[in-house]
Amino acid sequence: MGSGRAETSYKPISCANYDLYEIAILHASKMHLTWQTGNIIHDQVVTPLNLRTARGEEYLMLRLASGETVEVRLDHIRRSQTL
Repeated sequence: MGSGRAETSYKPISCANYDLYEIAILHASKMHLTWQTGNIIHDQVVTPLNLRTARGEEYLMLRLASGETVEVRLDHIRRSQTL
């Protein structure tokens, strides 16, 4: 409990959604994602790069249109669509 992080507990996503991210990565497909970071809502077309698990939480690593690489916790993604 001493980490000082304000994150909420991770809520696993459906296998179907996880599979969509894996397929997009394998085919180098772009995705339109909406996700939340704190009080900020992001709505962007991104390129998914990889999936990873850390401390029991799952993350999607992605490249933004700006070229920046970011990591998004899967349960923070509100909407996703493969383009």
